[in-house]
Amino acid sequence: MSINLLLDDPYKPVIWRGPIIANVIKQFWEEVMWGEIDYLLVDLPPGTSDAPLTIMQLLPLNGFLAVTSPQSLSAMVVIKAVNMANMLSIPVLGALENMSYAICPYCHQTWKPFGSSHSEELREHHIPILAKLPIDHQC
Repeated sequence: MSINLLLDDPYKPVIWRGPIIANVIKQFWEEVMWGEIDYLLVDLPPGTSDAPLTIMQLLPLNGFLAVTSPQSLSAMVVIKAVNMANMLSIPVLGALENMSYAICPYCHQTWKPFGSSHSEELREHHIPILAKLPIDHQC
């Protein structure tokens, strides 16, 4: 479910303050007919703003999986989000590093378009890196 599915113009920004965001998240959780599901993955915006806080406090989460990219700034934002999950007693499963590298479809060499990984910063904060995912040139 996404608020974008409900907009008359998918390019129109959603400019809402915290209380409205919190109410929409609550409404999605309580009123969407999810059906019988094994897992519900909730894609949170980066950081520790109202939306992630609302979700972490409202939904009965079994775990938190962080997604980062190779840049240092991304690692810092993930560390903050993981610290927030820890403060709210949500089990941290680990982190995935997305866009970690690319493989040339012609020569098959690996290259790092975003530079070297900063995943070591996550490990220093006891956040396990579960996988480093490549950029898929076919997407």
